[in-house]
Amino acid sequence: MMKGFFDKIVPRRPERLEHGAFDRMNTCLYCGGNLASDEMFERYRVCPACRYHYQISAYDRIALIADNESFIETNRSLASLDPLSFSGETSYKKRVFEAQKRTGLPEAVVTGVCQIEGTWTVIVVLDFSFLGGGMGCVVGEKVTLAFEHALKKRLPLVAIVSSGGARVQEGVLALMQMAKTAAAAKQFIDTNLPFISVLTNPTTGEVYSSFANLADIIVAEPKALIGFAPMRLVTETEGGTLPSEAHTSESHLKHGMIDLIVERPRLRELLAVLLDQLLSQYRITIKRRFGPYPPISTHRESAWKSVQLARHEDRPTSLDYIGRICSSFIELHGDRCYGDDESVVCGLADIGGGTVVVIAQERGHGDQGKKGWIYPEGFRKAQRAMRLAAKFMLPVVTFIDTPGAYPGLNAEERGIGNAIAQCLAHMSDLPTPVVAVIIGEGGSDGALAFGVADRILMLENAIFSVIPPERAASLLYRDSSKAEEIATALKLTAKDCSDLGVVDVIVPEPKGGAHVSPDEAARQVKKYILNELVQLQGTFWGRLTKNRYDKYRGIGRYNSRLSVAFSKERSQLYEYISQKVEELKERLPSRSRGVEEEGPLPKEIEKEEEPPAAVE
Repeated sequence: MMKGFFDKIVPRRPERLEHGAFDRMNTCLYCGGNLASDEMFERYRVCPACRYHYQISAYDRIALIADNESFIETNRSLASLDPLSFSGETSYKKRVFEAQKRTGLPEAVVTGVCQIEGTWTVIVVLDFSFLGGGMGCVVGEKVTLAFEHALKKRLPLVAIVSSGGARVQEGVLALMQMAKTAAAAKQFIDTNLPFISVLTNPTTGEVYSSFANLADIIVAEPKALIGFAPMRLVTETEGGTLPSEAHTSESHLKHGMIDLIVERPRLRELLAVLLDQLLSQYRITIKRRFGPYPPISTHRESAWKSVQLARHEDRPTSLDYIGRICSSFIELHGDRCYGDDESVVCGLADIGGGTVVVIAQERGHGDQGKKGWIYPEGFRKAQRAMRLAAKFMLPVVTFIDTPGAYPGLNAEERGIGNAIAQCLAHMSDLPTPVVAVIIGEGGSDGALAFGVADRILMLENAIFSVIPPERAASLLYRDSSKAEEIATALKLTAKDCSDLGVVDVIVPEPKGGAHVSPDEAARQVKKYILNELVQLQGTFWGRLTKNRYDKYRGIGRYNSRLSVAFSKERSQLYEYISQKVEELKERLPSRSRGVEEEGPLPKEIEKEEEPPAAVE
């Protein structure tokens, strides 16, 4: 990148931000805490007591994020021209001129290129102090040019947003900038380059509902005012006082609209990690591959014991395995539609030096656990993670541990059937390697929705069943106490699933179960996952999806392992019948050879009449 292509180089990131009036603040306006000579406030403008984030200028935000002396500004000369000759109490031209003089900015947005921990990135920062960060023709143009520049140079883009909406003084032309920026963002997104959006206080109106909400990953600062409509309009519409967290980043996180909330001091680190993971150029390798996996001796009569171990309250959950297996993990929240199901954990992780997308079912521990039921929001969140993996060609690792999909009425009304079906369809043609690990209870369709994989691993004492034994006993015998008896017939153990061709590999557990030694169980799981990923990652995506289709196409067909099991049963039946026929033959005389049977003949033979004599 040549500095001559751009307009301005921002100087080295200062050790202390200069904010004029802020320098004279001694008391927090939010909580009343002491700010005098506080390092946190001086550097980041964050109250150390209540963690309230004060507004800072666009250049100060860039200084906190970009590597020293790396920022190069673009399109600085673009400025508003009052296209409608708008005049109110004060002319639009005069207001723009005053804003330029006060802020030192030509417009409400700063764009450019910088390095974030060594990664070249296009950056877009809106400044609320310039006419409320409103999006007019120049803001829309500069944002669009930034997307086009990132697309041309094949660079990721980070947008830090602080805006009150469209520029009223530019009328419908300002409104049209929504379409312009959204179209530019869509073209950029379709090229599989990372787009990260950071929502700050406030982010509302047309900017919020256009390019800012199209990012692959959306993060927000704490307690930021975020929403489509301005707070005053929402209050008037509702006709009363709103809840304390309404229209905030915390509310958006709760309802699944953003991925995570990050404090300003951690933003640079988070962006650096996300860019490293989404632009990962590393592949998992191994010095030597496994030989054949060691055989697992799981007895069929221990089916009920496997059920009990799979449900053990101390058995390691998905988060336990993620914490032990992954060297780094950034959890992403929400389905961007309704809510955030805590029973599904999704995120970007580092396993063995390579980035993977983790999609896990989390049941929690004991009475305080989440019980593991999956809601529609959980399945839709998983689909988001799948699309992220497909876009950046990252392997997917799923952890399965759930009693099933939540069977309540509210789940039906929110479309749980469609959510499950979409999960199954998405997984079936993901163009990246998919490894699923059944670590506990694999309950019916809720488990299978995360299990359409190239390789399915199953812990030795895990279970996988179409229905819980208790429900099966109640359905078939009208007696749930027969669950232990019916567990064996359901063929739900790891050994049974392996024999039926449903599971590819059985992962050994410590003696007594995974809960006896979670560290050892995690070590085994990590080893098996890495081995499968190494074997899969070199496969061309077209071959990968075809092999996955063929795999599931064959399950249940008569040329599959199921037919082998049926043939074995049929052969045993034929053998039994043949043996009985031979025994019967031994008891009957063989007239064809003229050999008489020793001992008395059966009464039916004794009473048999001789044929009548021939008549001459």
